[in-house]
Amino acid sequence: MFKFLGNKRLFILMIGLIFFIALMGLTLGRAKMIWPEKALKDTISWTQGLFYKPARYIAGLFEDVRELRTVYQENRVLRQTLSQYARDTALLNQLESENKRLKEELAFTERQKEANHYRYRIAQVVSLSPDPYNRTVTINLGAKDGIRENMAVVSTSGLLGRTVQVSDFYTNVQLLSDINDATNESKAIAVTVQGKEDSFGIIEKFDPETGMLVMTKIPQTDPIAEGDTVVTSGLGQVFPAGIEVGKVVSKEVGEFGITYKAMIKPFSSFEHLKEVFVVEMPELR
Repeated sequence: MFKFLGNKRLFILMIGLIFFIALMGLTLGRAKMIWPEKALKDTISWTQGLFYKPARYIAGLFEDVRELRTVYQENRVLRQTLSQYARDTALLNQLESENKRLKEELAFTERQKEANHYRYRIAQVVSLSPDPYNRTVTINLGAKDGIRENMAVVSTSGLLGRTVQVSDFYTNVQLLSDINDATNESKAIAVTVQGKEDSFGIIEKFDPETGMLVMTKIPQTDPIAEGDTVVTSGLGQVFPAGIEVGKVVSKEVGEFGITYKAMIKPFSSFEHLKEVFVVEMPELR
């Protein structure tokens, strides 16, 4: 019985194959399809479309994921490149600023060599006191470098202050903004007017409200006037002669009406100091 069923299946398969070959023979070379062909073609096309749309959607989804990953990687590289560019730009700006500052300082020392016989020792500012009532800075020169107390300290713009505490390798500098006639810790500065040798006065106070130095004990006959440049006179042996201090912005009668006083705008800024110069007079070398 099983053998008969097996032969029957084989017989049916052969009949189907013969029918299929005959159907191909009938349709071969014809441009127009008969209705079974149309039905079969439509069925196959509909089935293909049924599977093609989800397959296309899934393929597109994977393609979008790949593109998204590519975009993410490109953005990460661009962010890294932009970050590196920002760091390089900041470093370049810093180097350009430092180069400009050092060129100005070199030109300053060359001008001073031609103007006088003082020695200017450049020093780096290593710290700045945050105390508004004790504006001192620390520089990286000390006794081992020949620095002593009461030596004038200047910037490329003008007088800054004087050395007050000296260790072997570091020195504290008292700024002009800390000068005060009410304390013995600061020294008055004898000054004159550039181009007016008969002018004389004393700077012994700084006004923190106006940011001005107060020049007092000016004789009534003194020719000092607004716009004049005030320089050190060299009296007192602390501040060498000829160092620019500031510009006169006003002149008025003093407290007792006997002498005058003047308000002086300092040439030097007391903020953001990086390099300063310690002035060595010939007799101290």
